[in-house]
Amino acid sequence: MKQMAKHTFTACWILVICVLIQSCGPMARLKRADKKYDIGEYYTAGNLYRKAYSTLPLNKKQIRAYAAFQQGECFRIINKPSKAINAYAASIKGKYKDSIVYLQYARVLHENGNYGEALKMYQTYLKAYPNNQLANNGTTACQKLSEWQKIKTDYVVQRAGEFNSKNASDFSPVFADAEGSSLMLASSRTNTTIRKPSNITGIPQNDLYLSQKNVAGKWEKPQPIEGGFNTDFDEGAASVTADGKTVYFTRCPYEEDKSLGAQIFVSNRSGGQWTEPKQVILFKDSSITAAHPAINASGDTLYFVSDKKGGYGGKDIWMSVNERGIWKTPKNLGPTINTTGDEMFPYAHPDGSLYFSSNGHPGLGGLDIFHATRVDATTWNVVNLMPPFNSNGDDFGITFEGKKPKGYFSSNRGESKGYDKIWSFNLPEKEYALAGIVSDNHKQILGDAIIRIIGTNGANVKLRTKKDGTFYYKVEPNVDYVLLATCRGFLNQRNQLSTQGLKESKIFKVAFQLTPVGKPITLNNIFFEFGKWTLTKESETSLNGLVKILKDNPNITIELAAHTDMIGTAETNQVLSEKRIQTVVDFLAQAGIAKDRISGKGYGASVPVTVDANLAATYPFLKEGTVLNEAFIKSLNSEQQEIANKINRRTEFRVIKTTYGLK
Repeated sequence: MKQMAKHTFTACWILVICVLIQSCGPMARLKRADKKYDIGEYYTAGNLYRKAYSTLPLNKKQIRAYAAFQQGECFRIINKPSKAINAYAASIKGKYKDSIVYLQYARVLHENGNYGEALKMYQTYLKAYPNNQLANNGTTACQKLSEWQKIKTDYVVQRAGEFNSKNASDFSPVFADAEGSSLMLASSRTNTTIRKPSNITGIPQNDLYLSQKNVAGKWEKPQPIEGGFNTDFDEGAASVTADGKTVYFTRCPYEEDKSLGAQIFVSNRSGGQWTEPKQVILFKDSSITAAHPAINASGDTLYFVSDKKGGYGGKDIWMSVNERGIWKTPKNLGPTINTTGDEMFPYAHPDGSLYFSSNGHPGLGGLDIFHATRVDATTWNVVNLMPPFNSNGDDFGITFEGKKPKGYFSSNRGESKGYDKIWSFNLPEKEYALAGIVSDNHKQILGDAIIRIIGTNGANVKLRTKKDGTFYYKVEPNVDYVLLATCRGFLNQRNQLSTQGLKESKIFKVAFQLTPVGKPITLNNIFFEFGKWTLTKESETSLNGLVKILKDNPNITIELAAHTDMIGTAETNQVLSEKRIQTVVDFLAQAGIAKDRISGKGYGASVPVTVDANLAATYPFLKEGTVLNEAFIKSLNSEQQEIANKINRRTEFRVIKTTYGLK
């Protein structure tokens, strides 16, 4: 019994020692992870928390829940939302006591596009903290997403492949000259500097690159910026003055087991070379983090990002004004810009407004790009740019080509490995144009016509048609235009169009068919009731066209002529044609045409049609020059006779005088 008891005691002691050894390893790893987290080495800390969690005994529930939560925090900060989701879920399953886990879990669900589950987590957290800004803004965003996704925009957004590399991040583009012919960007692509993975992000440290347009207007492959820009530290997020002579950029110095934050450096161009970069001192304590510089158009105001105490939580945007070469004490931009989340990557637009990214304002997830315009000295109006600029990923680092509605920004949308890539945006100009053609009444092209265009915007343009009778003219939005087509030997024709209220591009197609002077012109589609002189309703369209011709040409007089076919007696046809032409004359008079400008005559069947080229082309059994008299018509079959009689039944007009009303 004693021997058995001895062996039993020994076995128990060995088991205790094994448990202590196993516990000591994870706890030591956890302590080291906490230290790395405190100095901002989130990638290293995240892996340590992951290893600690997987080796901690199952009965250490709260410690395991803490390790899982901290692991989630690290992956959230370095933009690994899928990994963060799993970590937070494990923490909640382990009944982590701090309800902050629900807020952070909601944020990464939001960023991963799982809006329904994110909303539930936000609401769970709000039960304990109903006034929390991040949770309330997240709830608002999740509830409005279906509405936001219906918003339409004319902006075209696409991946800018000419700047992006494989298996690396490319981000924070900024134009480096006023002409928009050079672009500066940050990239973690392979280079000559030390490219070891960052303890903060897990990816190689970034350098600054420059891409320039060649003579063909195409962007060349980005090259590392020469001079003292790129070191073995992390460089990025630059801003260039309007004249292209000064550049501000971020540098993140590194020293083992120390948190050195970020610093802003400046370099000037001198004699085609960049000077050695120097640190910009913005705070009395130069160790305070300052990053993501954005210089305004006049070069006297610098916006930047800092987590200095006294802000609104997370990273805030600050500004400093340069007076006589000295940067004055920075000011926080206030609560309409800054939230308890992170506001970063400011961009000062030439029009005085500010663009920035935030994960604290209501958005689609991750960092969204916002546009801020000043209301007064302390207040801004902040608007989310919405899709296609923003996605459920990180969208940031926008830059414009001067004041043009085009430029570039960064996004990790759709990137399975989380790499940032550069995207382009452009607002295509709405095109309003007039595309026309001028022909005669038989659709024969008039290649020497004149088009006069008069607009309510003061436009007074004279165009000549091309040889093919066409013309083209760009018109402006919200303008009414009157068009007049003229050609020697033809009557004028007037038309009009309006671009008022148009929201989409539009090409106005106008076809002028000018009427020749001195030749009989058949009025198509003039119909009378059988054997009578009463006009049918269908005839009004054609007659209104004649009214327009007379109003477009106020100095002409015309003679109207009515012709019948050979059916019936000559006397009957003569009377019928005279009464019909009088009906037409009366119609024109009632439409406001002076009676002394119009005369009419009935010809019965006495003036049959002589086939012209147009008729011969339309009816193959007719030859040009043939007279459609009774003898010829009787030589045709019954179907052809009906066609010939129909051609002879016509109402015509001919210009008699072109000097009416002129003295």
